[in-house]
Amino acid sequence: MLNKTTMKTVLIVVALLAAAVAGAQEQSEKSHEQGGMAGMEMGDAQKQAASPEARAANDAMSGAMSDHDMNMGAHMFMTDLRPANAADKKRAAEILTELRPAIDKYRDYKVALADGFQIFLPNVPQEHYHFTNYRYAFEAQFAFNPERPTSLLYKKVGDGYQLEGAMYTAPKRATEKELNERVPLSVARWHKHVNLCMPQKGTELQQVNLKQFGFRGTISTEAACEQAGGVWRPQVFGWMVHVYPFESDPAKVWAH
Repeated sequence: MLNKTTMKTVLIVVALLAAAVAGAQEQSEKSHEQGGMAGMEMGDAQKQAASPEARAANDAMSGAMSDHDMNMGAHMFMTDLRPANAADKKRAAEILTELRPAIDKYRDYKVALADGFQIFLPNVPQEHYHFTNYRYAFEAQFAFNPERPTSLLYKKVGDGYQLEGAMYTAPKRATEKELNERVPLSVARWHKHVNLCMPQKGTELQQVNLKQFGFRGTISTEAACEQAGGVWRPQVFGWMVHVYPFESDPAKVWAH
């Protein structure tokens, strides 16, 4: 049965593995109160991730990405790519200059684990594995640090993992101006997961029509979700952007 806790886990799994994040929380006027809630939910996500229901939900509903290309559907919103300019190119180059040496040591995934990164659902087959640092995710709610991405992106190779890139996050209510100040919108397209219709709590997974519900579901409006008896989620977690700093082709460094 999908109880309240399991439903929360399903949402976390869908959002994180589909694009990849630790769940970013909304900003509030009282930053210390907001920060406490963010830390609590991130910890809950990691503790609940091993449940059979969460794994089944992930297996059925994840997979919205292929290589570095994002799946642009009704459930993903991406910022428009602004006209290129010299200042933004310089800023993006500075980010890469800080990021590359900061994560180069994590080519050895065991070093990442030792430094506090945690593999999200390691026993569930995935195209990209997110090694998330929940402390960095918390810090990203208040400031941007190029040397501390929320997650590292790996692909499975044999019995180990090969480092591909990283993911930065930003608060759910961040404006485009604030996103641009972190990673320029002329260089990268930030994305967020939107318009999700989830099944009602208590619904058995085998009874869920996955063609309608979830990240791959056809339902993308609140009215249609209500008609189908689902639970409407206008947005799941915060903003995210992927970067592949070791790519030799500049066009593949920032995932669009």
